[in-house]
Amino acid sequence: MNIKVLGSGCVKCKKLYVNVEVALKESQIEATLEKVEEINQIIDYGVMMTPGLVINEKVVSVGKVISPKDIIKLIS
Repeated sequence: MNIKVLGSGCVKCKKLYVNVEVALKESQIEATLEKVEEINQIIDYGVMMTPGLVINEKVVSVGKVISPKDIIKLIS
C-alpha cells in the first residue's frame, strides 16, 4: 500500500501526516508513507485545496484533516 499526504507543509498538512502515522501504527498495516510538497505534483492529482490524502494513487480526502480512526477505515 502506498499513502501520500499532499501539502505544502502547513499545520494541517503536518497534522494529517501524523494522523496517518498513528493510523498505520494502530492498525499494524504495512504501507509506504510519503509527503508530496511540490505544488505541480499536487496539482497533477487534481487537488486544489490541501491537505490531500492519496491511497494507492486514488485521492480519498481533500482540504481536511481526518482522524486516525477514519484513516484506518480508508486503508482497511
